[in-house]
Amino acid sequence: MCAPKKQWDNATWLVTEFVLVGFSDLPHLRATLFALFFLMYLVTLSGNVTIIAIIQADRTLHTPMYRFLAALSLSETCYTLVTIPNMLARLLTDSQALSIAGCRAQMFFFLGLGCSHCFLLTLMGYDRYAAICHPLRYPLLMRPRVCLGLGALVFGAGFSVALAETCIVFSAPFCGGGRVEHFFCDLAPVLALSCAGRGAGRALALFFLSVLVVLASFLLILLSYALILAALLRMPSAAGRRKAFSTCAAHLTVVAVHFGCASLVYLRPASPGDPARDRLVAVFYTVVTPLLNPVVYTLRNREVREALRRALARGRGVCA
Repeated sequence: MCAPKKQWDNATWLVTEFVLVGFSDLPHLRATLFALFFLMYLVTLSGNVTIIAIIQADRTLHTPMYRFLAALSLSETCYTLVTIPNMLARLLTDSQALSIAGCRAQMFFFLGLGCSHCFLLTLMGYDRYAAICHPLRYPLLMRPRVCLGLGALVFGAGFSVALAETCIVFSAPFCGGGRVEHFFCDLAPVLALSCAGRGAGRALALFFLSVLVVLASFLLILLSYALILAALLRMPSAAGRRKAFSTCAAHLTVVAVHFGCASLVYLRPASPGDPARDRLVAVFYTVVTPLLNPVVYTLRNREVREALRRALARGRGVCA
């Protein structure tokens, strides 16, 4: 493994290049991990691309809810591109070095897409609230121009938070060995390399930003579903209640997984943790969660399943 580049400045070794430890401490498992992660990555890409293609091709799915789902699938695809190809390449090579500029870019896009996911899931919760609680006003509340503006606001806000967090992390030099105890440039492992006495205040600022994004988004989703539940209880028909809530089941499942992982990773005070455990949790929210989302929306959403069956039937008809 190559050593991190350093320069001498004011009697302190300043790091000019990082070394991502990744899975280098498991040399006997690297081939197995590569095969496993590569297979999961292919399934994730194919699942998300399939959802986008189905929504685009089937006119019955040209509604705000499914447009937001297509945006979520596209965002998941980009989210995996930020970390997984780089991780796969490092499993095949001995070089684990990454420039500070490369680390900064990876962190910015990873955090930007992650924050955007939180805001997009919140927007999808609002969409379900508007559809169930205000069905007559729904076409006006969620007209195409409004949906486009809300989508732009979601991603603009997500990348604005990411820019602030990335600037906080890289606002001071890094000292020590330059070893990042992770397989990508995440907040805590990189911030841990800050020169002595320069990381505590920034860690607190990052913690409060994370609380603002994750907790505020989750509370808004809970509020949306509290209002939805109140509206469902007022419905006279049990069949109507089941039909209305069935459109929310997949979204609730994805919300539980996404915010559960985000809380475990980002809503904890800065403290030296177990790097192996942190990497395991990171594998779940960077590799497994993007794989679960298309599976959940395909299996738990009746309209998506029916659109997929129609697409398959058309495909068989063309081939016949």
